[in-house]
Amino acid sequence: MANSSTDNLLDNLVLPDFLDQVRITTLTPAAYYISDFITQEEERLILEKIESAPKPRWKQLTHRRLQTWPSDLVNNKLMDAPLPAWLSDPIVPRLKSIRLSEGAESFDMFVDSPHQRPNHVLINEYPPGVGIMPHKDGAAYHPVVCTVSLGSSLCLNIHRAKDDGTLDPKPAWRILQEPRSLLITTAALYTDFLHGIADITEDVELSEATVANWHLLRSPDEFAQGHNIRKTRTSLTYRDVMKVSKLGGKLGLFQKK
Repeated sequence: MANSSTDNLLDNLVLPDFLDQVRITTLTPAAYYISDFITQEEERLILEKIESAPKPRWKQLTHRRLQTWPSDLVNNKLMDAPLPAWLSDPIVPRLKSIRLSEGAESFDMFVDSPHQRPNHVLINEYPPGVGIMPHKDGAAYHPVVCTVSLGSSLCLNIHRAKDDGTLDPKPAWRILQEPRSLLITTAALYTDFLHGIADITEDVELSEATVANWHLLRSPDEFAQGHNIRKTRTSLTYRDVMKVSKLGGKLGLFQKK
């Protein structure tokens, strides 16, 4: 671990040198969890930026709201425009700093993506009792998803599809996402499984036997009683949209940062 003392970007965080150090080994498909990916101060500043975004940036759903940066997708294409600085730095350089595996020839997790870095961020705000139905993210994105959690903890449920194509309602795994953590899902976990968040105010039956990333949690003792009372949790989902429209380069001049 730990090249933090020589890299100012890491701001005293101890990040892994390569992803294999933080692999969720209880999952068959590849997924990775870093409990402290950003600092408390960085979390505070990002939440302030989210809350102060212009009102048109918010898309209001029935029970929750979201933002998309730099824009929504149109026909699975993204307008060619940069992410605002507060979403790019320090998170994108930090993602790029972590190698896939040990070895001189190892690259970062976006080495095979079209733009070799995330170019899109979805911001979801989940009040207590509000989740999202199990789903797949679709073909618009390269199959590497990096989710930074802010504000509160909750469980992400991973579901299999049955042989007849219908959803198995019982989660195959649960991943507990703490504030300031990073969850990376890739490959088969992205393409073959569904993920969702239950519409509940409290996560229950939490233990080493039921939480896939228990051994990687920052504070497993915090959940030793087996439950987590939810507060508002905000997620930043970083992905590389594979198709980009160059028209967006001109429109980006008028984007509100």
